[in-house]
Amino acid sequence: DEAKQAMEAGDILYAGKYSTPDYEKIVEQNCGLAIENTMILHTPEVKEQLEKFGIHVLVDYSSYEPEPLGRTEWVKLYGLLTGHEAQADKAFAEEKAAFEEVKNSVADEADQEPKTVAFFYITSNGQANVRKSADYLPKMIELAGGKYIFNDLGTDEEGLSTMNMGMEDFYAGAKYADYIIYNSTIDGELGSLDELLKKSTLLKDFKAVKEGNVWCLTKSMFQETTCLGDVIMDIHRMLTEDDPEGLTYLYRLE
Repeated sequence: DEAKQAMEAGDILYAGKYSTPDYEKIVEQNCGLAIENTMILHTPEVKEQLEKFGIHVLVDYSSYEPEPLGRTEWVKLYGLLTGHEAQADKAFAEEKAAFEEVKNSVADEADQEPKTVAFFYITSNGQANVRKSADYLPKMIELAGGKYIFNDLGTDEEGLSTMNMGMEDFYAGAKYADYIIYNSTIDGELGSLDELLKKSTLLKDFKAVKEGNVWCLTKSMFQETTCLGDVIMDIHRMLTEDDPEGLTYLYRLE
């Protein structure tokens, strides 16, 4: 919302897509630094052109971080770039403390069998998009004291973090998961369990659906890189409390 308001007020200017930037506007605004995500690697000529204009290009590789806390630590780089090192260090310390708090709680519950969790969304062509086992989200589930239901998907040469799975295969693998977290960041937050079941009638037979353990992820999570400690805390509370209240990044579908 803050970014939207800033654009409407003219404090943030739209300068084109990463692959087709508005070079004229960028140069006109005396821009000295372009921060790109790794999509820029698909159009290296854009990076070269920006550098020809004397604009430094920084490629953010935070998405390559295999550990959740490693992603969060990138806030220190932006604190350094913007002259807000103290604030960045404080933000990282708070998230690290949240990681440690959950870690200690999980250690105290080590004698309990971990609950299994399925994390997915349903694509427009009716497949289940799931995370590879080595991705940071399954690691977050494990840090929260759970067990990712698809623990044998691995990664491939291309380093992709997700894969599409036919609903029959997904059904076979995730039917008995104790909890479902639906990734609503792609097609919008769901308002009810019925909305999810409309995406696939197979889901009605899932253990988590029958027991009322279906949760939805709020859209803001992937836009807030310094929130991962809080997300892990939410998942831990989901797994350990009968009716957790005040969660920030998860809500139950009913």
